[in-house]
Amino acid sequence: MRKSLAAIFIACSLCGCQTLPYTDKPETKAENSEQKQLATIIDKAWKLRLAADPQLDSALGNKDRADELTDLSPKFLHQQDQQTRLLLNQLAQLDDSQLTQDESVNAQILTAQLQNQVDQYRFHDQFLPITAESGFHAYISSIAKASFKTEQDYLNYIAKLNALPKYFAQQTYWLKQGLEQGITPPQVVLKGFESSISAYIVPTEQSSYYQPFTQYPSHFTKAQKQQLTKQGYELVKNTVLPLYQAFYEFMVEQYIPNARQTTAAYSLPNGKAFYENRVAYYTTLDMTSDEIHQLGLQEVKRIKAEMEQVIKQVGFKGSFADFLHFLRTDPQFYPKTKEELLKEAAYIAKKADAMLPKYFGKLPRTPYGIAEVPAEIAPKYTTGRYSGSNADDQPGYYWVNTYALDKRPLYEMEALTLHEAVPGHHLQISLNKELDTLPNFRRYSYISAFGEGWGLYSEYLGLEAGFYQDPYSNFGRLTYEMWRAARLVVDTGLHAKGWSRQQAIDFMASNTALSLHNVTTEIDRYISWPGQALSYKIGELTIKRLRQQAETELGDKFDIRSFHDAILANGSVPMSILEQQIADYIKERKDS
Repeated sequence: MRKSLAAIFIACSLCGCQTLPYTDKPETKAENSEQKQLATIIDKAWKLRLAADPQLDSALGNKDRADELTDLSPKFLHQQDQQTRLLLNQLAQLDDSQLTQDESVNAQILTAQLQNQVDQYRFHDQFLPITAESGFHAYISSIAKASFKTEQDYLNYIAKLNALPKYFAQQTYWLKQGLEQGITPPQVVLKGFESSISAYIVPTEQSSYYQPFTQYPSHFTKAQKQQLTKQGYELVKNTVLPLYQAFYEFMVEQYIPNARQTTAAYSLPNGKAFYENRVAYYTTLDMTSDEIHQLGLQEVKRIKAEMEQVIKQVGFKGSFADFLHFLRTDPQFYPKTKEELLKEAAYIAKKADAMLPKYFGKLPRTPYGIAEVPAEIAPKYTTGRYSGSNADDQPGYYWVNTYALDKRPLYEMEALTLHEAVPGHHLQISLNKELDTLPNFRRYSYISAFGEGWGLYSEYLGLEAGFYQDPYSNFGRLTYEMWRAARLVVDTGLHAKGWSRQQAIDFMASNTALSLHNVTTEIDRYISWPGQALSYKIGELTIKRLRQQAETELGDKFDIRSFHDAILANGSVPMSILEQQIADYIKERKDS
């Protein structure tokens, strides 16, 4: 239930909220009691999710909740947990043999989603509305970036501003509970966290919360604008800014000084069970942390051999470590201005657009643009990220971090762009949105092993498509692959094998060409978000294995466009289900 991180990320960034029917029942006739029961459970689960997420609910058409913020009260979260457990029990009672194949997949995915909600509540995820990167205080500011077209839009926004004190109070309550029970991010990763709060403590006129009141649609009257501006100014000055100041003081004076000194998830209360649970959730496979650690070491060894070949190709005289130092320090590899970095990203993205027809039969309708990572979160944020459209009349965005330009090497930009834009996240997530035959709980969800595995596979696909002609760019691709392989080692090392933060930093720094700034921010991300880093390599290796299987079994009948369409045809699914779907695809192609 990481509401501060997941609600906005899933509801808006990934899903591109658009007006859809309120019900989650597809237009099909249930033919037996088991099918009817599943349809009822799906509908109840969807309504339960909407009840917990007014932003998603209103974006999907329920305008009665457009003035609400998420309720994080103990009573509400407990009720949600009890109702989720009830639905899980009902799912467990279904006779799978009475369901169609598609219905069985729906039941499996819904079970996994609901089980994760129960697990997160059981492991007190509500105590952790912040990570090393950012937190609820930054993500909630997205309410100021909504579409403001009518006076009611402004009135809804004003209502949300008035609700912020309750929202901050609820989040702070959970943070205090975490302090009492020893469930906090490690203190070491919170160094500098306060800057992500102070970025919001600015003069009223400069506040992002005030910006909607500085520009109005042309049809607004002067009186309307004056009244709304007056209300908005007073709210931002007297309510919003003091909230951030109080939160800043709480974090600096109480929370950060008393956050836990350990770094491992295993060191948390019930930590071993928690981490192994996260391993299962983020990989969607039956693997232990030890098996993943060993797989990571194997992949690191394999990729390093390829990197050594590139070093030999460019004629560099010196050790592997010397070459990494050269890449991190030579000015030729770094942009001089943020405009240069953004233009490079745009150029690569346009080249990537042109490759798509060769590799995909179905392309998404939604376009995408390129934008900077918001300045408030950029210092501790990752290199780039995809942010999906918030409405059906808006594009998705490939975010590029322009903070600390001397830490943003250009030789990584091809791999980053292919991952975050196309054929990576934008293509996959946009196509997922457009699968209107799927129930909403699948259209508006994100399975990390599938999505991140696809993103990493997309980097590899660029090799076939003619990218990475420059050996340094190819080394950038390999360092990105090594980055994800090293994640398998350092995430399990940190959380299950007693590694120190410095040990993890040294491992990552000695095996990748990531800048030391990026290495540090990444390691802190893994420390405060246990298990998530495992999804990338596990997902990519699964997709590659399935492709090899299809190529071998289909021979001349193998078609790369058809294969990619098959991978993406059913939206985001667990790896175990994807394996079965591709097995069915291969059989169907063989028989055709």
